[in-house]
Amino acid sequence: MNLSHHEVQKDTRKRRHYRLLLLGMFGILTAIVFFSFWIGYYPLSPSQVMTAFLSRFGYQGELLPQAVTIFWNIRLPRILSALFIGASLSVAGSAYQGMFRNPLVSPDILGVSSGASLGAAFAILCGSPDWLIQLAAFLGGIAAVAASYLISRKSMYSHTLILVLTGSMIMSLCNAGVTMIKYIADPNDVLQQITFWLMGSLTKTNMKAFQWSFLPMLAGLCFIFLFRWRINLLTLDEEEAKSLGINIRRYRLLFITASTLLSAAAVCLGGLIGWVGLMIPHLARALVGADYERLIPASAILGAGYLVLMDDIARSILSMELPLGVVTSIMGAPFFIYLIIQRGRHSHAAGN
Repeated sequence: MNLSHHEVQKDTRKRRHYRLLLLGMFGILTAIVFFSFWIGYYPLSPSQVMTAFLSRFGYQGELLPQAVTIFWNIRLPRILSALFIGASLSVAGSAYQGMFRNPLVSPDILGVSSGASLGAAFAILCGSPDWLIQLAAFLGGIAAVAASYLISRKSMYSHTLILVLTGSMIMSLCNAGVTMIKYIADPNDVLQQITFWLMGSLTKTNMKAFQWSFLPMLAGLCFIFLFRWRINLLTLDEEEAKSLGINIRRYRLLFITASTLLSAAAVCLGGLIGWVGLMIPHLARALVGADYERLIPASAILGAGYLVLMDDIARSILSMELPLGVVTSIMGAPFFIYLIIQRGRHSHAAGN
């Protein structure tokens, strides 16, 4: 009886600690967002940000037209895009790491980023407008993952292993297609557009582009958030899951679909922005543990704040704006090296 009471108290403390931690993370995210409105090539003061925001709600005080334009047409869609892209990639990365029981897995393991790149590169080569480039990237990402999944279903071997191998093959094929398009593209115009898109950036983001990607990102986030506890089931061995009466393939397909929506929508909005889906879930896991009921919300908040902060660095550290994908790679690559070293040490210690 005393042990049971002790366990209840311990669980209550853990829940309280988790809520306080999540509240603190959300507070930091809010501060980063407010700070982001102030910085950029055209800096805005806090008072200009507030008056520009209130101008849409009937405020008739002293207004600077440039501040209103910058706030509503440039800063707001850019910050919203960074928030949702960061949250989407982080949540997709967490889900994939759980599904494949591998902490080194990232959202593009099944070729979604490569497929989106091929679709966008082909649309740019054809001289398509921005909305059609965005749509082509989205459809390309979904098609690549669908091809990986359908091909893997034909194999008689372990479904998880074949799915990963098929994803690698589709990724290589799409990358070859992008290379071919870059080879035949006009180097004075089209090649530059493709290269800029592949580097990842939110420079050309506007509210219309954000709205195109908002619904699939929101749908994917809502599904994974509502059913996040079931990702814990996917971490079980397939034989163990079958003995418990769990249809592991059906759950995996549902979460792959939701994660693909997140990744494809994020890539079609901001281009290739790497390392977020690999790095952020590890940071969230270190803070809240491996339970996906807690890990998914923590990953979403951390990922959103991280990408907004990286975008702030990209547009303020130099006189010219850096590609966002380059900044996240500079931050992510050392983390990946550290992760490999740490895993090697743990494996060595376990062996001894």
